[in-house]
Amino acid sequence: MKIASSLFHAFKSGFIPSATRLSRWRSLANHIIKLSEGLTELTDEELLTRGRKIRWDARAGTSLETLMPDAYALVRESARRTLRMQHFPVQIMGAIAMFEGHIAEMQTGEGKTLTATMTSFLRALPGQGCHVVTVNDYLAKRDAEQMGPVHVRLGLTVGTILENMEPDERRKNYAADITYGTSKEMGFDFLRDRLRKGASQDDGGNQIRRYIRTLQGGEEPVQRGHNFALIDEADSILIDEARTPLIIGLTQPNDPSTVNLFRWSNRATFQLEPRTDYMYEPERRTAWLTDTGCRKVVLMSKPSLLSSMDTERIYSQVEKALTAKHAFERDRDYVIVENKIVIVDEGTGRVMDGRKWQDGLHQAIEAKELVPITAATGEAARITVQSFFRQYTHLAGMTGTGILAQGELKKTYRLKVTKIPTNKHCIRKALAFRVFKTQEAKRDAIVDAIQTLIKAGRSILVGTPSVDASEALGLLLKDKRISHQILNAKYHEQEAEIVSAAGGPGNVTIATNMAGRGTDIILEEEVRKAGGLHVIATEMHSSKRIDRQLVGRSARQGDPGSYQFFLSLEDELLRCREPKEIQRKQRMAMANREGELGRSWLRYFQRVQRFLEKTHRKQRKHLLKQERHRLEQYENMGLDPYLELTES
Repeated sequence: MKIASSLFHAFKSGFIPSATRLSRWRSLANHIIKLSEGLTELTDEELLTRGRKIRWDARAGTSLETLMPDAYALVRESARRTLRMQHFPVQIMGAIAMFEGHIAEMQTGEGKTLTATMTSFLRALPGQGCHVVTVNDYLAKRDAEQMGPVHVRLGLTVGTILENMEPDERRKNYAADITYGTSKEMGFDFLRDRLRKGASQDDGGNQIRRYIRTLQGGEEPVQRGHNFALIDEADSILIDEARTPLIIGLTQPNDPSTVNLFRWSNRATFQLEPRTDYMYEPERRTAWLTDTGCRKVVLMSKPSLLSSMDTERIYSQVEKALTAKHAFERDRDYVIVENKIVIVDEGTGRVMDGRKWQDGLHQAIEAKELVPITAATGEAARITVQSFFRQYTHLAGMTGTGILAQGELKKTYRLKVTKIPTNKHCIRKALAFRVFKTQEAKRDAIVDAIQTLIKAGRSILVGTPSVDASEALGLLLKDKRISHQILNAKYHEQEAEIVSAAGGPGNVTIATNMAGRGTDIILEEEVRKAGGLHVIATEMHSSKRIDRQLVGRSARQGDPGSYQFFLSLEDELLRCREPKEIQRKQRMAMANREGELGRSWLRYFQRVQRFLEKTHRKQRKHLLKQERHRLEQYENMGLDPYLELTES
């Protein structure tokens, strides 16, 4: 009776169904491997004919479930001939999981890019389009070039969407059977198509009509529908990027009084006292004026151009200037390229060309850095990541860190996360966390560790949270005459070259999160024998998933490898806490005369990380709630819910 009861609870909890699914998928994977082995004697022409036949069957109405074994066998054989690579059973299991609408959690280094070829081929067969979504242009281009020939050999066409493409070129690439691109580019193309549609339906010659003239290539939409999206690094795109909506800006030229307001507001911040004139909340990265501060701002001398400006607008811009001063740092949140502010994505460490902060914040940062003030932008169209991916009839994904976010993924996107076994046992070694009082003591310890590892013949990847941190450590290594390479937002053009050399003995690569996702560091045999790649994490990130991605660069596909975290009480992670709290912690640490603190301090860092994860989760939930409310309002009025200017 007890056994029956425990089985019932196991079924109810979902444990046995998951095990059953994996067993079924493994059995089906073995069957597919046998089918693919029967294709090895076919000529290339016969293989192409098989590919075309299965496509005709799909378009004639044969269900994709029925076609799956033969389709996957064809892709496996095509990959063997084209790439000299064959899908392992666990990769086929991952491909089956994604076809069935799951997010497959596959450990880093398990070949997710190759796995995706099976699912994308099968979903593309009916001819309604398949979008393979990646986190950046570099990976979209790389994956299309490497994996595209597998599909072409079987008769399908492959396209790529990149940032600087013209509308006609985009239209051609979306017309392909399988299209690789980023969520950002595909989301913006969706919005631009809505603007085209809005403009064509408008008779009044309003702002949308004027905006649409800048969209070259006529008013035909570039996308042909949203049938299936396979999302690589699904948690990064669906969770981390979901805090920021996609917005197409409408330029609002700056008049002299507006430029004066931005410049003057920046100068005004130096006359305001914290906790008296304004309050700053590091948790929310927001500053606001107190009543005392408002009175002080009113009484400050101002340029004559501001005399006719609304007081509330002045207050608002001063608050933006205070936020820019305290919450946003150069070489962490943004870099300056050719005298322009360019945003750096925290999750990926990459520059976000063409993106701007809204509501005067971007201009406040420009005023702070004394660079030319760009035109402010209004909103022509907007959509959240959550709403965009809900446009697709079918959705699936893959990542190395999905289980940690499975609750949110299921609730927001109705996607299950299933963990796929590894092909080879992971032998990654974790070394003890080390915590220091100061950043200086921590960096000295890191340099000592690097010197020891170089002597041992290991290759070393040092993960840093920002451009500034990567370059500060680089200067220390330069002083010690340690050869190294830096991979951050300033050197993104050299990414492929830097990554290709990172697996050599004694090679040191300092990288931001650019090396955290989608990056394969190939080890030389000498390094494998010495113990593999060692990852040094110089801080904990705002999400445990980002930490796992960095750590996952080592010990891939059965290779040896190890990792270690180095932390300090001056880390960027702790900037979300009140200064008084940090000062109190530092006083507690003063009792220790040595630079290194006990491991009990690790709990404090973990607590702060959990706090940030919770805060970001709340932000995404709030954004989604706002979006739903807005969609309801617009639809009730009979307006396009994604266009901001429909009413004008």
